This record gives sequence, structure tokens and C-alpha cells, in this order.
Amino acid sequence: MKSLSRLGTRPASLPLAADDVLEFHAARLLLLMRICGTAGRMDGLTKMAKLDFFTRYPDFFEAARAAVVPASQSGPVDSADAVEASMVRHHYGPWDKRYYQVLAHLEARRLITVSKLKNSYQIALTTEGAERAKALAKRPSFATLVERQKAVKKTFGSKSGTFLKNLIYKLFDEEVGKRPLGQVITK
Repeated sequence: MKSLSRLGTRPASLPLAADDVLEFHAARLLLLMRICGTAGRMDGLTKMAKLDFFTRYPDFFEAARAAVVPASQSGPVDSADAVEASMVRHHYGPWDKRYYQVLAHLEARRLITVSKLKNSYQIALTTEGAERAKALAKRPSFATLVERQKAVKKTFGSKSGTFLKNLIYKLFDEEVGKRPLGQVITK
């Protein structure tokens, strides 16, 4: 994964996927903290990863939402975009090995702060990070992602990371729970 600023050395003939661009993941996590967090804050890496999982895998989100919310209370979410960016099976469920790099990138640019609270980390938007996230949320190119994150927040925003991890293992045992560690989650 490379920053857009470092792609100038790359031959123009090589294909470039958004999944390979650091800023793509940074923008998604800024939006996740703004939309799915509490006052621009995410309490724990597990919760962040699980909410991000539901954002990136709309089919899994729809199945999980159907399992916890009566059909009359939930509206449809556009899932035509398949998987936003792949994740792998980790010890605590879906995980993206790029999280540490992306979070360090955001912290170095003073867009987030990371604080240790007891046994977990609290990731919070700074004033500049909140302003950038607000600007990103207004861009048409992020409209689908923003709508999906709003639906994820409405359904799972008040749940703990542990609840979300257990729900994923319960509902998606074959797709996630029994997958070997480090293997990409597909659907």
C-alpha cells in the first residue's frame, strides 16, 4: 500500500486499484469515526474493525441486520458494490492488516489521537480530522459509503466490539469463524 504522493515513481502502464492507496483507507476510517463513532470517537480497535467490516461487506451487514432488527424497522441498503476492500480472518474476527499503518498515517497528520484506556484504545478525531471527515462526507464520490455507514451506525453503533465479534462468529461461522487465520474473507 502506497501513499498517493509516492505513486509518481510507478510506471503509468501499471494498473492502480483504490485498495492499494493509503489515502483511500484513511478517508474511509475518518468517515467511520465521524459517522459510526460517538462524538467522533471510536472506543476500541475491535469495535472499529467490526463496524468497518459491515461497511465493507454489505451482504454480511444485511444478513446481520436482518438477524437483530425486525424487517419492518430496517430499510434496504445498496449492496450492489460487493466488497469495498477485502479483510482477513484474525484472532478476533475480520481484520485489516493495514489498520496500524493507516492509523499511524492519520495520527502523524494530526487527524486523530490514539489513547490507551484500560485494555483498549480510544481513537478520536481531532478538530482538523473532524473538519476533513465532514468535507469528505459531502463529496458525491463518498455518498454510497456514507449511506452505508449511517445504516451500520443505526443498527450497531451502540453495540460493543465484543458483541459485534460474537455476532459475526455466530452468524458467519463458515465464512469467517472457520476460515484459517490470515485468509481473505470473501462473499
